[in-house]
Amino acid sequence: MTEKRFKAKRIVLYNHKGGVGKTTLTANIAFELASMGKRVLLVDSDPQTNLTSYFFPDEYVDKLLDDSESRNGKTIWTALRSIVNADGDYRYVPPSEVPPSKEGHTKNIAIIPGDIRLIEYEEALNEYWGQCLQRKYKGYKGLTALSSYVNEAAKEFKADYVFYDTGPNVGALNRAILLDCDYFVIPLSYDAFSRRALKTLGNRLATWIVGWKEILNLAPENVYLLPGAPKYLGYVPQRFKVISGTVTSSTSSNAAKIQKALFSDVVSVLRRVNPKLASKKISGTKLGEVRDFGDLVQDAQGRGIPFYSVMDKSKELKNDAKKAFSQIASAIIRNTNKR
Repeated sequence: MTEKRFKAKRIVLYNHKGGVGKTTLTANIAFELASMGKRVLLVDSDPQTNLTSYFFPDEYVDKLLDDSESRNGKTIWTALRSIVNADGDYRYVPPSEVPPSKEGHTKNIAIIPGDIRLIEYEEALNEYWGQCLQRKYKGYKGLTALSSYVNEAAKEFKADYVFYDTGPNVGALNRAILLDCDYFVIPLSYDAFSRRALKTLGNRLATWIVGWKEILNLAPENVYLLPGAPKYLGYVPQRFKVISGTVTSSTSSNAAKIQKALFSDVVSVLRRVNPKLASKKISGTKLGEVRDFGDLVQDAQGRGIPFYSVMDKSKELKNDAKKAFSQIASAIIRNTNKR
């Protein structure tokens, strides 16, 4: 019998352009969803392990990496190494509890810790893709191993949402993750670099989706498959300057250009592949926005707390952060429930 996909909604904040703050954004959205009573499973699928480092101190991350091949291993590599080594199925590793801090905020969140050796799984993914095109069962088994493992973890944790954290690239690992997700969100900056990157992003996604359709048509019966149809959920601009409560004129100008590029280079491209992948209206797809919160970001990282819980900082600034992430989390709940 084919494995049944658990009902948790899988989402990735994806942009192959670096420096858009996706890891910090992912963590703080998870905090806000958790505060609203949603159970969130985080998957650190970036070999740089930035999301893991957000929640755990360096010495604990070092121990996780040192022990990842042992019987007591707890990382994503611990789960997938048997697949890569071709000596068995993935190994189920329960998600790690996020350690409590004096500020709290850990209830309803679990994380699958990242691992630098996930690079080895990514290297194998291209081979698995080719094997799928040859209708080889082991190709499908390898290509869907991460999805299958996350499926079991989400079921055990009773997750409402699964969030992948990815590296800034267009490699085989991100291809497998995007094809596994129900939705994707684009984090970006209000600048020309983000605007130009959107064209590559849209075209790459379309290529992956079309390529997977071919593999689906070749799939043997009773194999676990990726859905291969990530829907565009919206975008979140970040790190823009605010002066006296108002965005700068250059930011405002770039915002209009970004919205135009999102429609032409992402929405329109995806709709040509499948109209269900994106709404034909770009208005309303800005899930929220996160201004430049300065020192709040660095102080929150590594302590495993949201921006708005950092001690000894401006109450007004923290309130602004709380409102920003509350708006984004509410939009995610609303938009994923109606689609």
